[in-house]
Order: sequence, then structure tokens, then C-alpha cells
Amino acid sequence: MPVYVYETVPQHDTEQPEQFELRQSMSEPCLTTHPSTGAPVRRVLSGGLITMTKGSNGIASSQRPSGGMGCGSGCGCVS
Repeated sequence: MPVYVYETVPQHDTEQPEQFELRQSMSEPCLTTHPSTGAPVRRVLSGGLITMTKGSNGIASSQRPSGGMGCGSGCGCVS
């Protein structure tokens, strides 16, 4: 199961977002609230996946996997 990064959504100018990680199945919907505090949260896109392959000609090439990012459930996370 992948680990997703979430952050709280500040409700006031003086608040700083708090980030946390959560192991979730890809079929689970994005969180909308912090599991402990109930504060609103959003999923943070981080990193990426790229694979390096060596072709028959000996030259390495990079490939990005197909598909988008985000959960696709309409929860508001960035896709």
C-alpha cells in the first residue's frame, strides 16, 4: 500500500500547516479531515515515479508510467 502525505488546511493567518503521512490503499478515498483532530486536510503531491531502462542499442532512456495522479473521487485533491 502506498504512503500518502497530507497537510492540514490553515483556518487562520497565524496557523501553519501540519504534515503527516498515512498508509492507504489506492482504492480508499482521500482524507478530508485529520484522523485525530478533525481539522480539514488536503493531500500533498510529492515525488514521482520514473523508471530507467537500457535499450537494445545500449542507450538508457526514461519512461514515466501512464495515468494521472490524485484519487479521482472528486474530493478536491490535486490531480
